Amino acid sequence: MDRNGLQHQVACMRRSLFDQGYLDEQFIQLEELQDDANPNFVQEIATLFFTDSARLIQNIEQSLNSWPINFNKLDDYMHQFKGSTSSIGAKKVINECAVFSEYCSGGNAEGCIRSLQQIKQEHAILRKKLDIYFQMVRQAADAHIA
Repeated sequence: MDRNGLQHQVACMRRSLFDQGYLDEQFIQLEELQDDANPNFVQEIATLFFTDSARLIQNIEQSLNSWPINFNKLDDYMHQFKGSTSSIGAKKVINECAVFSEYCSGGNAEGCIRSLQQIKQEHAILRKKLDIYFQMVRQAADAHIA
């Protein structure tokens, strides 16, 4: 595919991430920080997010599996996770975090467990979509150089 075709695909993929509600304006702000000196900035931030969020999800799962459940500690973990999620603009994951917090505030362990499964699902979908997006960005950049 030619360079213009690749750039068009990247633009369409990016637009769909917003249109489908996966990303919000925070992602745009990250993109604005990217420049020629650090052309992979957004991808590096996303990679750090997915590494850190895996640890936070594990902490949340461990806290949910302890007895009795310490909902204050659980909410602290979710607050950290939501902050990390907000930093990259992962809109659908952020929305699910709010649902989890509601269940947590109500002391509803079953609701927290169901909500965490939804968070993990949205997290995995976002990771896959961003992996594809960043791969397309790299291909378009390589075509630009060639």
